[in-house]
Amino acid sequence: MPSSIRMLAAGAAMASLALSAQAQELSKELNETVVMIPKPGFLFTAQLETTIFKPDGDGPFPIAVINHGKALGDPRFQERSRPLRGVRFFMQRGYVVVVPMRQGFSNSTGTYMGVGCNIESNGIAQAEDVRAVLDYMASQPYADRNNALVVGQSHGGWTTLAFGALNYPGVKGLVNFAGGLRQHGCAGWEGTLARVAGGYAKGTILPSLWFYGDNDSYFSPYLFRSMHEAYTANGGKATLIAFGKFGKDAHSLFASQAGERIWHPQMSKFLEAVGLPNEIVQPQYAGPPTMATPPPTDFAPVDKLEALPHVRDTGRKGYATFLTRDPPRAFAIAPSGSWGWASGGDDPLKRALDSCNKHGKGTCRLYAVDDAVVWKD
Repeated sequence: MPSSIRMLAAGAAMASLALSAQAQELSKELNETVVMIPKPGFLFTAQLETTIFKPDGDGPFPIAVINHGKALGDPRFQERSRPLRGVRFFMQRGYVVVVPMRQGFSNSTGTYMGVGCNIESNGIAQAEDVRAVLDYMASQPYADRNNALVVGQSHGGWTTLAFGALNYPGVKGLVNFAGGLRQHGCAGWEGTLARVAGGYAKGTILPSLWFYGDNDSYFSPYLFRSMHEAYTANGGKATLIAFGKFGKDAHSLFASQAGERIWHPQMSKFLEAVGLPNEIVQPQYAGPPTMATPPPTDFAPVDKLEALPHVRDTGRKGYATFLTRDPPRAFAIAPSGSWGWASGGDDPLKRALDSCNKHGKGTCRLYAVDDAVVWKD
């Protein structure tokens, strides 16, 4: 991300830190709750901010853990993860879904264990947080501790591969969406990533499903294929779904509405293969219809702040903040200079337009969705 965008977004990030992630609106429909789960350590006990989405009823429900990625900048500025598209997929199939924020992220206490260029230790440290969350879930009467799945996207995907080496009892499979950690400041980081993936495989008996695309902005086809080759060469059971190009950035597949046609059928087959529920039993969690995403245009690159028409400096600062958020996301503008944006949750396109139209009085149009400009002048 260009440094100008980072600087403009910094003020908004500082302000958002003061807002508790627990104060985010909770979905009554999805029985969303936030709990602080203790993770004992050598010197102190960390508290992991964890979101739980529980189906109606007493259970016990199979468990799906979804591990978040790492946004640019200070992890403490990162919002509480709410991957609602994935949440709805699993809840329709009768799962209780658990989304932990690891140490140092959002409102979780402790410190993010970056450990410099030691990517192996980084993954293990993250995996230990996931272990603590599953220990907690195993004690809940509504959770089926003997039927669990661990899923992760980006840095969360890397966390998931590292967690696999723990061979946690009751976990039946691992799902990795574009997993890894890009470390441009570390010499030979790509080769190290592949080598360590192979190292994790040596201690893993669980089957895994991997999703990577050719136009991933973080991991090239050569890199993810090298990781998969090293993983399987060391005994890891990994099915690679190399789905080619996807949108402007394949890294956003898991969060994208359009990505569901790729990963939904593959996920269902994987669940069936590992003996976990894969049929829809609670269709009410499918969620409301969402707006269709307009096709990308050639109006401007998505990160070109000066290309935004109509808006003033405050709108450009808002757009800079928008660009720091993970997809799904949308930004809307009006000829009057009104603007608004939304990320995550259900239908961010409609929410962005609604936010903009509070002052735009119905004249707002979408400027950008996810990683593409959709504006027509």
